[in-house]
Amino acid sequence: MSAVARTKQAVGNVAVQQSQYLTFVLGGETFAIAVVGIKEIVPYINLTAVPMMPNFIRGVINLRGSVVPVVDLAARFGQGTSTMTKRTCIVIIEVGINDEKQDIGMMVDAVSAVLDVASDQIEPAPAFGARIRTDFISGMAKVGGKFVIILNIDYVLSVEEMTLVAGVRRESVSGVS
Repeated sequence: MSAVARTKQAVGNVAVQQSQYLTFVLGGETFAIAVVGIKEIVPYINLTAVPMMPNFIRGVINLRGSVVPVVDLAARFGQGTSTMTKRTCIVIIEVGINDEKQDIGMMVDAVSAVLDVASDQIEPAPAFGARIRTDFISGMAKVGGKFVIILNIDYVLSVEEMTLVAGVRRESVSGVS
């Protein structure tokens, strides 16, 4: 892991790891993802729609000659499609797919800040009560007296699962079982 993203500090006799997280707003809630794997943040640009995609894949963008699919994170969480504003951003993340790297864009309402969070400030994911699937959550960080949901980006942007969901939805629409 990158030295920029993870450092160690000694507190008493216990080593506490500190990691950096990008925080962003989605549907009025604050979420965070580890900065490792984030390639860049771009302002929202017009997307090219791709037919037969699930509603959470809003389309693709041309990023310096590469085709990058863009996932509407609100739709992925089952909260309906996002409304574009001046602060809407696309966070470009590099994910691993079958030993290859693929860039995927993640559409969010607004990017907030990069925070240093010590490992002792992170609680386990709750077993219930979240508005999103619990396997999407890697933990809850205590920041400034509030909780920030730390996403497990490997699950949220799992190409295999998104493909499976797309196939199931197509079958239910076409009546094939």
